[in-house]
Amino acid sequence: MRQPHPMIIALDYWKLGMEAATVINLRLPKLWAGNPAAVTEAQRMVSEKIEAAAILQWKAMTGALGTNPLSILQASTAHYRKAVGKNRRRLSRPR
Repeated sequence: MRQPHPMIIALDYWKLGMEAATVINLRLPKLWAGNPAAVTEAQRMVSEKIEAAAILQWKAMTGALGTNPLSILQASTAHYRKAVGKNRRRLSRPR
């Protein structure tokens, strides 16, 4: 397998940061409402973060992230971008 280029990984990290900022901007108004939906969203947010970290740790322990540092970085970024993307889509839907 070809080793990923460090600049591609850097760009992926940048994209992850931008997507995460978008999710934060979508989530904050819901949390600021302080209603029961805000509590549900906060609980969901925490459980999703714990789940994403646990799955990534499992992937690391089983070797599913790759065999060299750059492939591990790339796979880790892809893992979190997938989770952040799901949140962005869910929070963007009109209610």
